Amino acid sequence: MASKYLRPYIGAKELLHSLPRWCLWLEDLNPADLSRSKVLRERVENVRLMRSGSKKQATVSIAATPHLFGERRALNVPYVCLPSVVSENRQYFAADYLPATVIASNLVFTAEDPDGLIFAVASSSMFITWQKAIGGRLESRLRFSNTLVWNNLPLPSVPDDLRQLIIAAGQGVLEARANHPERSLADHYNPLAMAPELLKAHAALDRVVDRAFGAKVPLRSNEERLQILFERYAELTA
Repeated sequence: MASKYLRPYIGAKELLHSLPRWCLWLEDLNPADLSRSKVLRERVENVRLMRSGSKKQATVSIAATPHLFGERRALNVPYVCLPSVVSENRQYFAADYLPATVIASNLVFTAEDPDGLIFAVASSSMFITWQKAIGGRLESRLRFSNTLVWNNLPLPSVPDDLRQLIIAAGQGVLEARANHPERSLADHYNPLAMAPELLKAHAALDRVVDRAFGAKVPLRSNEERLQILFERYAELTA
């Protein structure tokens, strides 16, 4: 009975290291199922007791709905998912593109992305160059912030034909990863062991994303990308 309410649950560690984790997602709980399932009753009652005994009023206030998450972060469309912290040695940010059936924890950043455009941009050299330039750090690791990093990314309006090329190139990255399903995101983006086909897919993605930011010729370095990013930012904030 309880199994039909199981949903994959993902935080930063699960995202980066392909660790299986599950949750009971009871948004559409049939009360009759609660009556019939000892497992469901016990789990929901344990949550009620924990919340009602909390010293935090905000936690006590949600004890009346123990079958629901305190923060409901489920999305109704496919979404991009980013860990809050990644290694500074990554050549690309370790983003993933997930179906709406996967429940994200508060340890990852998510955004609705029905066509995959955000995933593609977040997977580009242009994006990680911006992240390294203006983003925060945890020790030496890169710390993503949706407000500081993403909201200030100077991405211009993208014409539809180029938008479709970027989306297709992002899909190419996902397909290259799928050639090695045994590898986690952390494995895929180990800078000493990236698969040739994944590097090729990212290079193709970079070419179209660079064009979207205004590159007139193929870029040879992230230093050239950073110059374009700051020029674009200055134009957009002037």
